[in-house]
Amino acid sequence: MVAAPAPSREAVDSTLAPLTGYTVAVTAQRRADELATLLERRGARTIVAPTLRIVPLPDDEALRAATVELIREAPDLVVATTGIGFRGWLEAAEGWGMGDDLLTVMGRARILCRGPKALGAVRAAGLTEEWTAPSETGDEVVEYLRESGVNGQRVAIQLHGDPAEDFIQTVRDGGGAAVAVPVYRWTLPTDITPVQRLVDAICARRIDAVTFTSAPAANALLRIAGDQAADMLEAFRASAEDNGVLSVSVGPITAAPLTRLGVESVQPQRARLGALVRTVASALPKRSRKLQLATGHSIELRGHMVLLDDQPFQLPPAPMAVIRALASANGKVLSRAELLGHLPRGADGHAVEMAVTRLRDAVHLRSCVETVIKRGYRLNLEV
Repeated sequence: MVAAPAPSREAVDSTLAPLTGYTVAVTAQRRADELATLLERRGARTIVAPTLRIVPLPDDEALRAATVELIREAPDLVVATTGIGFRGWLEAAEGWGMGDDLLTVMGRARILCRGPKALGAVRAAGLTEEWTAPSETGDEVVEYLRESGVNGQRVAIQLHGDPAEDFIQTVRDGGGAAVAVPVYRWTLPTDITPVQRLVDAICARRIDAVTFTSAPAANALLRIAGDQAADMLEAFRASAEDNGVLSVSVGPITAAPLTRLGVESVQPQRARLGALVRTVASALPKRSRKLQLATGHSIELRGHMVLLDDQPFQLPPAPMAVIRALASANGKVLSRAELLGHLPRGADGHAVEMAVTRLRDAVHLRSCVETVIKRGYRLNLEV
């Protein structure tokens, strides 16, 4: 997990990056550091908690059996889904003394690529592709297979960590014979503690957005969540006004496990890492809460930060929870007991008073929260 900056009672730089104040989680293993860096450059605080790890299978019997089968009975069509997987397949075949034979049968086949990385691996091997998916999605490959027809053809499908049922079923429905090539597989991390902490943070709504770059990663998060899955899904489904957590997926196939459970995911038009980051940077600021105080000051809530008259202040979790609850109340009084329900577990009534005091001190404006004698507190909003 990338270390988070300590909360500050002082105003931070007034030049705000688009993701300043927001906390974004990264669930990917591959290119996780790159994704986190791109988000941080836009001002985000990141939590890196890969929900899966890739296990290469150079000695796997299933991969070897598929390779032997394809050399013995050559494919008419080869589908390359990932660069790392395609290269791993060729390297494993080379280690078994089958490299030249595999390249020979591939050289006679039509080759489809799911994206530029798979394309690069195909060309690096001295092979030529027939077609590459323009938007780099599995859905496009499936549609191409349907339109071009596979009746009577033998189709080798290089898997990319999951069973790829859509590819295999499309080939079978079209009258072809599918040969699955399992180059590597996904498995849960050796240590799932960071992911369990992420689940806790999502359920507590201390995360503003979670990014997904593969469907298996989303499935693994649900699996690790276990008994907390229902609370986590509720946090994803909640609106921005209710401090919901935004799900951001690189594409529809990646989003599918959550979509089936009623979670809407924001997606870029192109399934690329840069586009994913730009989508996060565009979507989160639109979810900020802006309010006008009776004193003439304006406040904006964004993630773990409050903007007072466009001046940003970082807040600790408890004061941030208090001002979010008061903002959602739209000027109505909330009792200490009601506010206590929004604070971290184990807090007592005194913790509410301390959180209100720290909130007032943090933004240097005591009049922002009004004490209503014997009733509680309210945000002093303009009426």
